[in-house]
Amino acid sequence: MKSFVPLLCVLLHAPFVSAEDAKPICLSNGDPAPVFEATDDQGNRWNLKDHLGKRMVVVYFYPADMTSLCTTQACSFRDTLEELADAGVMVVGVSGDSARNHQLFKKSHSLNFPLLADEDGKVARMFGVPVRKGGEITRVIQGKQEKLIRGVTAQRWTFVIGLDGRIIHRDTDVNAADNGKTVLKFVRQMTVAAQ
Repeated sequence: MKSFVPLLCVLLHAPFVSAEDAKPICLSNGDPAPVFEATDDQGNRWNLKDHLGKRMVVVYFYPADMTSLCTTQACSFRDTLEELADAGVMVVGVSGDSARNHQLFKKSHSLNFPLLADEDGKVARMFGVPVRKGGEITRVIQGKQEKLIRGVTAQRWTFVIGLDGRIIHRDTDVNAADNGKTVLKFVRQMTVAAQ
């Protein structure tokens, strides 16, 4: 069975990577977080490097804007953001949606943290997050029918990056409804343990 796992990882990633990038990335706690840049929901460049060392950073990957579980997950972070900020944590969400899709998603649900566009799945792959083909959905947003097209669909994974730029928490089995609370609990426990 062990010999099958690496092959499975390669197969999951195969449609999205070149031959030289075929090795899957498997980040663990203690590994340096990949430093990346992406376009945020306002169309500006967002660079992880600008935030490292100032606060802990939650980078959470999710499949698609304006879908049921992804909305639940985003609202979980929205509703715990003040407590997370008080604990020295900032949050960014990443999906294969465009910056425009993110704008609509944020406005519809009063989201209070950046959403990053990863339409080609490059950022997800840097973190080892499996991606598959994108898709499209149609939603009525503020009385207008909108077609939301995403380049890739990432799996729902969450990472917490410490002040030293290393991964301190990796969750590949995310409970969407409790993601914000789960991260907050982890950060609080880690802070107590460090005292």
